[in-house]
Amino acid sequence: MSGCEARDAKKLVRSPSGLRMVPEHRSARSPFGLDEPPWVPDKECPRCMQCDTKFDFITRKHHCRRCGKCFCDKCCSKKVPLPRMCFVDPVRQCAECALISQKETEFYDKQLKVLMNGATFFVTLGTSEKSELMVCRLSNNQRYLVLDGDSHYEIEIIQISTVQILTEGFTPGGGNTRAIGMILQYKVPGSEELMQMKFTASEDFSCSKKLSASWLAAMHKATKLLYESRDQ
Repeated sequence: MSGCEARDAKKLVRSPSGLRMVPEHRSARSPFGLDEPPWVPDKECPRCMQCDTKFDFITRKHHCRRCGKCFCDKCCSKKVPLPRMCFVDPVRQCAECALISQKETEFYDKQLKVLMNGATFFVTLGTSEKSELMVCRLSNNQRYLVLDGDSHYEIEIIQISTVQILTEGFTPGGGNTRAIGMILQYKVPGSEELMQMKFTASEDFSCSKKLSASWLAAMHKATKLLYESRDQ
């Protein structure tokens, strides 16, 4: 097993919430991941935290695996996939959390694959006036943004500080906009200095423009998940 494979190795663990397939090393966890929340202690929740129903021998209490709060079966009956916490199977969640997790499923089922497949952009580094045509993709372990052209860059996702999606086609009265690029700011490990890259979609082929727009939309969603993980 290579050093990279060893870092990316996973193990099956059981928690009160269910079975999880997690990285053996915490440093190898996905930057989009969430930690399991602490459960509200049973003694601190005599009533459902949603509908205020009193718990008794018949009305049992259940904990939402995403927020850790305590609910009755009616308010916490849905079992929904929760890949951000690495659960193997769908887990019990309250209605509010289940809705959020269901929306995230699209990212894991579709947009993550778009990011890993990559798209082509003209990349401008810093204040340079020169740009380079590069294929940009998310690494399979989700931890790096990989750029390949005549040059090669690997940007660690957790070092990204801001992502600004550039669009065109906006009208004051509202209307369709199209993502045409992005400005990315990130820190170089071991330095507090912010580096900047500008990505501009290639105008060569209409199919390339469509792919680039889809990639940028997926990157926008990934950025939101990244910010949520940091704010946890």
